[in-house]
Amino acid sequence: MNTLRTTLLLAVMTGLLLVVGQALGGQTGMVVALGIAVVMNFGSYWFSDSLVLKMYQAQEVGPSEAPLLYQVVQDLAGRAGLPMPRVYVVHSDAPNAFATGRNPEHAAVAATTGLMRILSRDELAGVMAHELAHVQHRDTLTGAIAATIAGAIAMLANMAQWAALFGLGRRDEEEGGGAGGLLGALVMMIVAPLAASLIRMAISRSREYAADARGAEVCGHPLALANALRKLEQMNQQTYMPEAESHPATTHLLIINPLKGASLARLFSTHPATEERIRRLEALAYGR
Repeated sequence: MNTLRTTLLLAVMTGLLLVVGQALGGQTGMVVALGIAVVMNFGSYWFSDSLVLKMYQAQEVGPSEAPLLYQVVQDLAGRAGLPMPRVYVVHSDAPNAFATGRNPEHAAVAATTGLMRILSRDELAGVMAHELAHVQHRDTLTGAIAATIAGAIAMLANMAQWAALFGLGRRDEEEGGGAGGLLGALVMMIVAPLAASLIRMAISRSREYAADARGAEVCGHPLALANALRKLEQMNQQTYMPEAESHPATTHLLIINPLKGASLARLFSTHPATEERIRRLEALAYGR
């Protein structure tokens, strides 16, 4: 059901992109929107992992640089039947982790130094199992595509605003578009980016629940992952992660949203409530 829901939401988002293009530029606008989507999705497929790792200044490590983290990931990858991903460390006091890569053969997982400092081995295994579940479900690619399409919609809306500012909308009206067409375009400029953000949020939340369930299965300790989430939620309210603040479009990758509760971005969180995630993991542990 999660896979079907994600597929449908991505289809709706793609359709929204084409509708925006048509509303703002007619048939030509639709073609332009489709071209933007193709180019941006091609870029996200091939380069999203390297871009994200660079944004977070992640450093690749081996068994000698981070023996515990590397061994935990190696053991979990074997249990999940996955190829060994590249392992990275992000030097940040904010405890968090993420996975990236277009498929299991080109995947990478990363953990912050803050996360490794506060978690026990079992809790660390729960978190990394969650990230490997994202790899196994190919959520890393799905999230990149959703973020890219949402970005393309926002870009088109921004282009339309500049066009209206310089009077291109008036020219379209003179050519027969009419006030109704112009009003529809103005509404689309405002509504479409918001709708795209909400769809992207729904996709990400659905994938987080699925990754929690699979991660608990792989590590074998649902309560360890639940305890880790509880610690991460508490600590992320007390620490600052400048990379996430600077690149909020990447926060869907992180196991816990690092943006503070007072932030406007928190209202459009790509993560479900941590309390609900913990409740589901506890129910899984106790067979409810």
